[in-house]
Amino acid sequence: MNWLDKNPDIMQWGSEELTIPYKSPVDGRFHRYFPDFIVKVKTREGKTKTMIIEVKPDRETKEPKPRKRLTKQYLQEVATYGVNQAKWKAAEEYCLDRGWEFKVITEKHLGI
Repeated sequence: MNWLDKNPDIMQWGSEELTIPYKSPVDGRFHRYFPDFIVKVKTREGKTKTMIIEVKPDRETKEPKPRKRLTKQYLQEVATYGVNQAKWKAAEEYCLDRGWEFKVITEKHLGI
């Protein structure tokens, strides 16, 4: 958030201001997804670009490796990954319809 505030190319930003419906692969029902940020940025060409940004731990962006034992933790990781994928697909479609961009960033992108 500090980076957004201090970056001169960021024209406007908000946190969790947008609602995107998605269908959960866990229960088959529709839910509401609130992406972390919506950002309007000035490009190098002087145009305005709108982006939706989701911040997640890197481990939640990768499909869990299959395991021999189906532990509670493993099943939770699989469910989390599946829900994240459904949310991000819905966000990508939402952005595509509007000419926006969707990005998922992790601690690796932030240098943490």
